[in-house]
Amino acid sequence: MKTKNLIKQIKAFFSGDKIMTEVTRTPNYTDAMVDSMVADYQDNPTKDTVAKLASEFNKTTRSIVAKLVREGVYVAAPRVTKTGAPVIRKSELVSQIQDALGVELVSLEKASKADLEKLAWHVAGESK
Repeated sequence: MKTKNLIKQIKAFFSGDKIMTEVTRTPNYTDAMVDSMVADYQDNPTKDTVAKLASEFNKTTRSIVAKLVREGVYVAAPRVTKTGAPVIRKSELVSQIQDALGVELVSLEKASKADLEKLAWHVAGESK
């Protein structure tokens, strides 16, 4: 029974017949909604604006952010540590140290971040 159904589907596929009915998709956002979102966000690009838009259009904030990203207007908040300082990667610290010393140190990235920060601070203090 299954093989007859499978053969029928294969014949329908190669003959160009439609197996399933075509489904028309309704857009999640209308053009007017998108224009309004983009204008509001460009006027005030904050998380509060995104939350306001989400409640206004009965969407999730993640959906609003995704749409704004797709439209090319969303600006992500810069990443910061608990103290509010910008996040610095170990590779950036290593490159700062290597540039200050003028030497390439291959295994330096294996050091802890605290040690790298301390070393970068001392190297920068000596080079000034």
